[in-house]
Amino acid sequence: MDLLTMLSRTFFDFASMKEVLPQLLATGLVNTLIISLAATLLGTLLGLLLALMGISPSRWLRLPARLYTDLFRGLPSILTILLIGQGLARFSYQLFGPTPYPLGIFALSLIASAYMGEIFRAGIQSVERGQMEACRALGMSYGRAMRQVVIPQGIRRVLPAIVNQFIAIIKDSSLVYLLGLMTGQRELFRVGQDAAVLTGNLSPLMLAGLFYLIITVPLTHAVNVIDVRYRTGRRRLTAPQSGLKEVEEVLKRPEGALAAQPLTGNRGQS
Repeated sequence: MDLLTMLSRTFFDFASMKEVLPQLLATGLVNTLIISLAATLLGTLLGLLLALMGISPSRWLRLPARLYTDLFRGLPSILTILLIGQGLARFSYQLFGPTPYPLGIFALSLIASAYMGEIFRAGIQSVERGQMEACRALGMSYGRAMRQVVIPQGIRRVLPAIVNQFIAIIKDSSLVYLLGLMTGQRELFRVGQDAAVLTGNLSPLMLAGLFYLIITVPLTHAVNVIDVRYRTGRRRLTAPQSGLKEVEEVLKRPEGALAAQPLTGNRGQS
Protein backbone atom coordinates (compact mmCIF):
# COMPACT_ATOMS: atom_id res chain seq x y z
CA MET A 1 0.00 0.00 0.00
CA ASP A 2 1.52 3.32 -1.06
CA LEU A 3 1.45 6.47 1.05
CA LEU A 4 -1.34 8.23 -0.83
CA THR A 5 -3.66 5.25 -0.53
CA MET A 6 -2.99 4.97 3.20
CA LEU A 7 -3.66 8.68 3.76
CA SER A 8 -6.82 8.48 1.69
CA ARG A 9 -8.22 5.56 3.66
CA THR A 10 -7.25 7.11 7.00
CA PHE A 11 -8.46 10.68 6.55
CA PHE A 12 -10.75 10.72 3.50
CA ASP A 13 -12.94 7.65 3.72
CA PHE A 14 -16.12 9.09 2.21
CA ALA A 15 -18.20 6.10 3.27
CA SER A 16 -17.41 6.80 6.94
CA MET A 17 -18.07 10.48 6.43
CA LYS A 18 -21.44 9.81 4.83
CA GLU A 19 -22.45 7.55 7.69
CA VAL A 20 -21.68 10.10 10.42
CA LEU A 21 -22.94 13.16 8.51
CA PRO A 22 -26.57 13.01 9.80
CA GLN A 23 -25.39 12.90 13.42
CA LEU A 24 -23.03 15.82 12.85
CA LEU A 25 -25.82 17.92 11.38
CA ALA A 26 -28.70 16.98 13.68
CA THR A 27 -26.81 16.68 16.98
CA GLY A 28 -23.24 17.96 16.84
CA LEU A 29 -23.76 21.19 14.90
CA VAL A 30 -26.88 22.19 16.87
CA ASN A 31 -25.26 21.61 20.25
CA THR A 32 -22.05 23.39 19.25
CA LEU A 33 -24.00 26.47 18.16
CA ILE A 34 -26.10 26.45 21.34
CA ILE A 35 -23.02 26.28 23.57
CA SER A 36 -21.11 28.90 21.59
CA LEU A 37 -23.93 31.43 21.25
CA ALA A 38 -25.00 31.15 24.89
CA ALA A 39 -21.42 31.45 26.17
CA THR A 40 -20.76 34.42 23.88
CA LEU A 41 -23.89 36.25 25.03
CA LEU A 42 -23.11 35.78 28.72
CA GLY A 43 -19.43 36.49 28.18
CA THR A 44 -20.22 39.72 26.34
CA LEU A 45 -22.47 41.01 29.13
CA LEU A 46 -19.94 40.10 31.83
CA GLY A 47 -17.09 41.49 29.73
CA LEU A 48 -18.82 44.85 29.28
CA LEU A 49 -19.37 45.02 33.03
CA LEU A 50 -15.69 44.22 33.62
CA ALA A 51 -14.66 46.92 31.14
CA LEU A 52 -16.73 49.56 32.93
CA MET A 53 -15.29 48.44 36.25
CA GLY A 54 -11.78 48.54 34.79
CA ILE A 55 -12.06 52.18 33.68
CA SER A 56 -13.85 53.30 36.84
CA PRO A 57 -12.08 55.95 38.95
CA SER A 58 -12.78 53.83 42.02
CA ARG A 59 -9.99 51.46 43.05
CA TRP A 60 -12.53 49.13 44.68
CA LEU A 61 -14.01 48.47 41.25
CA ARG A 62 -10.78 48.39 39.25
CA LEU A 63 -8.97 45.94 41.52
CA PRO A 64 -11.58 43.10 41.41
CA ALA A 65 -11.86 43.51 37.64
CA ARG A 66 -8.08 43.25 37.28
CA LEU A 67 -7.86 40.16 39.49
CA TYR A 68 -10.72 38.47 37.66
CA THR A 69 -9.17 39.16 34.26
CA ASP A 70 -5.73 37.92 35.30
CA LEU A 71 -7.20 34.76 36.82
CA PHE A 72 -9.30 33.54 33.91
CA ARG A 73 -6.88 34.67 31.23
CA GLY A 74 -4.01 32.93 33.00
CA LEU A 75 -5.68 29.55 33.61
CA PRO A 76 -5.87 27.05 30.73
CA SER A 77 -9.38 26.72 29.34
CA ILE A 78 -9.46 22.97 29.95
CA LEU A 79 -8.57 23.48 33.63
CA THR A 80 -11.29 26.10 34.11
CA ILE A 81 -13.90 23.84 32.51
CA LEU A 82 -12.91 20.88 34.68
CA LEU A 83 -12.87 22.94 37.89
CA ILE A 84 -16.28 24.47 37.22
CA GLY A 85 -17.81 21.31 35.77
CA GLN A 86 -16.70 18.98 38.53
CA GLY A 87 -16.72 21.39 41.43
CA LEU A 88 -20.31 22.55 40.88
CA ALA A 89 -21.68 19.30 39.48
CA ARG A 90 -23.86 18.49 42.50
CA PHE A 91 -25.32 21.99 42.59
CA SER A 92 -26.02 21.92 38.84
CA TYR A 93 -27.65 18.48 39.07
CA GLN A 94 -30.21 19.79 41.54
CA LEU A 95 -31.16 22.66 39.23
CA PHE A 96 -30.73 21.35 35.68
CA GLY A 97 -30.51 17.58 35.99
CA PRO A 98 -27.73 15.43 34.51
CA THR A 99 -26.96 17.72 31.55
CA PRO A 100 -23.48 19.32 31.76
CA TYR A 101 -24.44 22.11 29.38
CA PRO A 102 -25.13 24.82 32.01
CA LEU A 103 -21.76 24.31 33.68
CA GLY A 104 -19.95 24.10 30.35
CA ILE A 105 -21.60 27.31 29.16
CA PHE A 106 -20.86 28.98 32.49
CA ALA A 107 -17.18 28.01 32.36
CA LEU A 108 -16.80 29.23 28.77
CA SER A 109 -18.59 32.46 29.72
CA LEU A 110 -16.11 33.13 32.51
CA ILE A 111 -13.20 32.59 30.14
CA ALA A 112 -14.73 34.69 27.38
CA SER A 113 -15.68 37.56 29.71
CA ALA A 114 -12.05 37.99 30.80
CA TYR A 115 -10.99 38.50 27.18
CA MET A 116 -14.08 40.48 26.24
CA GLY A 117 -13.51 42.84 29.14
CA GLU A 118 -10.06 43.74 27.89
CA ILE A 119 -11.37 44.14 24.35
CA PHE A 120 -14.18 46.46 25.43
CA ARG A 121 -11.90 48.43 27.73
CA ALA A 122 -9.42 49.05 24.91
CA GLY A 123 -12.22 50.09 22.58
CA ILE A 124 -13.81 52.48 25.05
CA GLN A 125 -10.50 54.07 25.99
CA SER A 126 -9.66 54.56 22.30
CA VAL A 127 -12.56 56.99 21.94
CA GLU A 128 -11.29 60.56 22.07
CA ARG A 129 -11.76 62.32 25.40
CA GLY A 130 -13.30 65.23 23.54
CA GLN A 131 -16.35 63.08 22.84
CA MET A 132 -17.15 62.87 26.54
CA GLU A 133 -16.35 66.53 27.09
CA ALA A 134 -18.69 67.52 24.27
CA CYS A 135 -21.48 65.36 25.73
CA ARG A 136 -21.05 66.91 29.17
CA ALA A 137 -21.06 70.39 27.61
CA LEU A 138 -24.43 69.55 26.04
CA GLY A 139 -25.80 68.69 29.48
CA MET A 140 -25.67 64.89 29.20
CA SER A 141 -24.91 62.88 32.33
CA TYR A 142 -21.86 60.62 32.49
CA GLY A 143 -23.96 57.46 32.24
CA ARG A 144 -26.01 58.71 29.30
CA ALA A 145 -22.90 59.85 27.45
CA MET A 146 -21.31 56.44 27.95
CA ARG A 147 -24.43 54.56 26.79
CA GLN A 148 -25.27 56.66 23.76
CA VAL A 149 -21.93 57.98 22.52
CA VAL A 150 -18.76 56.45 23.94
CA ILE A 151 -19.63 52.75 24.30
CA PRO A 152 -21.22 52.39 20.81
CA GLN A 153 -18.13 53.94 19.20
CA GLY A 154 -15.81 51.75 21.26
CA ILE A 155 -17.69 48.55 20.38
CA ARG A 156 -17.64 49.40 16.70
CA ARG A 157 -13.88 49.87 16.78
CA VAL A 158 -13.22 46.46 18.35
CA LEU A 159 -15.79 44.49 16.34
CA PRO A 160 -13.14 42.31 14.63
CA ALA A 161 -11.66 41.35 18.00
CA ILE A 162 -15.12 40.45 19.33
CA VAL A 163 -15.80 38.14 16.40
CA ASN A 164 -12.36 36.57 16.82
CA GLN A 165 -13.27 35.83 20.43
CA PHE A 166 -16.52 34.24 19.26
CA ILE A 167 -14.50 32.01 16.94
CA ALA A 168 -12.29 31.03 19.88
CA ILE A 169 -15.39 30.10 21.89
CA ILE A 170 -16.65 27.90 19.05
CA LYS A 171 -13.37 25.97 19.09
CA ASP A 172 -13.22 25.80 22.90
CA SER A 173 -16.74 24.37 22.99
CA SER A 174 -15.17 21.04 22.00
CA LEU A 175 -13.72 20.84 25.52
CA VAL A 176 -17.16 20.49 27.10
CA TYR A 177 -17.07 16.77 26.29
CA LEU A 178 -14.74 16.36 29.28
CA LEU A 179 -17.75 16.86 31.56
CA GLY A 180 -19.49 13.80 30.12
CA LEU A 181 -22.17 13.98 27.45
CA MET A 182 -25.11 11.75 26.72
CA THR A 183 -25.88 10.73 23.16
CA GLY A 184 -28.19 13.63 22.43
CA GLN A 185 -25.85 16.17 24.05
CA ARG A 186 -22.73 15.57 21.98
CA GLU A 187 -21.18 18.46 20.09
CA LEU A 188 -19.26 18.30 16.80
CA PHE A 189 -15.99 17.05 18.22
CA ARG A 190 -17.57 14.37 20.37
CA VAL A 191 -19.71 13.03 17.52
CA GLY A 192 -16.67 12.83 15.26
CA GLN A 193 -14.51 11.25 17.93
CA ASP A 194 -17.09 8.56 18.79
CA ALA A 195 -17.50 7.68 15.13
CA ALA A 196 -13.72 7.56 14.68
CA VAL A 197 -13.39 5.13 17.60
CA LEU A 198 -16.14 2.87 16.29
CA THR A 199 -14.84 2.74 12.72
CA GLY A 200 -11.11 2.87 13.51
CA ASN A 201 -10.85 5.68 10.97
CA LEU A 202 -10.13 9.39 11.35
CA SER A 203 -12.37 10.50 8.51
CA PRO A 204 -15.30 11.42 10.85
CA LEU A 205 -12.97 13.71 12.77
CA MET A 206 -11.86 15.29 9.51
CA LEU A 207 -15.50 15.95 8.66
CA ALA A 208 -16.06 17.49 12.10
CA GLY A 209 -13.06 19.73 11.49
CA LEU A 210 -14.56 20.74 8.15
CA PHE A 211 -17.72 21.84 9.96
CA TYR A 212 -15.65 24.03 12.27
CA LEU A 213 -14.01 25.61 9.22
CA ILE A 214 -17.40 26.19 7.57
CA ILE A 215 -18.52 28.11 10.66
CA THR A 216 -15.39 30.11 11.45
CA VAL A 217 -13.85 31.04 8.09
CA PRO A 218 -16.91 32.93 6.72
CA LEU A 219 -17.18 34.78 10.02
CA THR A 220 -13.60 35.94 9.71
CA HIS A 221 -14.10 37.30 6.19
CA ALA A 222 -17.49 38.82 7.05
CA VAL A 223 -16.09 40.81 9.95
CA ASN A 224 -13.25 42.07 7.74
CA VAL A 225 -15.82 43.42 5.29
CA ILE A 226 -17.82 45.03 8.09
CA ASP A 227 -14.68 46.56 9.56
CA VAL A 228 -13.69 48.10 6.23
CA ARG A 229 -17.23 49.43 5.77
CA TYR A 230 -17.19 51.09 9.20
CA ARG A 231 -13.76 52.61 8.66
CA THR A 232 -14.31 53.97 5.15
CA GLY A 233 -18.07 54.45 5.09
CA ARG A 234 -20.29 53.98 2.11
CA ARG A 235 -18.95 55.71 -0.92
CA ARG A 236 -21.30 56.64 -3.73
CA LEU A 237 -19.62 56.93 -7.07
CA THR A 238 -20.61 60.18 -8.82
CA ALA A 239 -19.45 61.63 -12.06
CA PRO A 240 -16.77 64.33 -11.63
CA GLN A 241 -18.05 67.87 -12.08
CA SER A 242 -15.98 70.51 -13.80
CA GLY A 243 -15.55 74.02 -12.47
CA LEU A 244 -16.28 75.33 -15.97
CA LYS A 245 -20.00 74.85 -15.34
CA GLU A 246 -20.18 78.10 -13.33
CA VAL A 247 -18.23 79.90 -16.04
CA GLU A 248 -20.75 78.77 -18.67
CA GLU A 249 -23.61 80.12 -16.54
CA VAL A 250 -21.93 83.52 -16.32
CA LEU A 251 -21.35 83.63 -20.07
CA LYS A 252 -25.03 82.84 -20.74
CA ARG A 253 -26.22 85.92 -18.83
CA PRO A 254 -27.36 88.94 -20.90
CA GLU A 255 -24.76 91.55 -21.62
CA GLY A 256 -24.65 94.34 -19.06
CA ALA A 257 -26.33 92.26 -16.36
CA LEU A 258 -23.18 92.12 -14.29
CA ALA A 259 -22.60 95.84 -14.64
CA ALA A 260 -26.17 96.73 -13.70
CA GLN A 261 -26.06 94.97 -10.36
CA PRO A 262 -23.18 97.02 -8.82
CA LEU A 263 -24.78 100.25 -10.00
CA THR A 264 -28.05 99.36 -8.32
CA GLY A 265 -26.23 98.56 -5.12
CA ASN A 266 -24.33 101.88 -5.18
CA ARG A 267 -27.51 103.86 -5.72
CA GLY A 268 -29.06 102.19 -2.73
CA GLN A 269 -26.07 103.05 -0.58
CA SER A 270 -26.06 106.67 -1.67
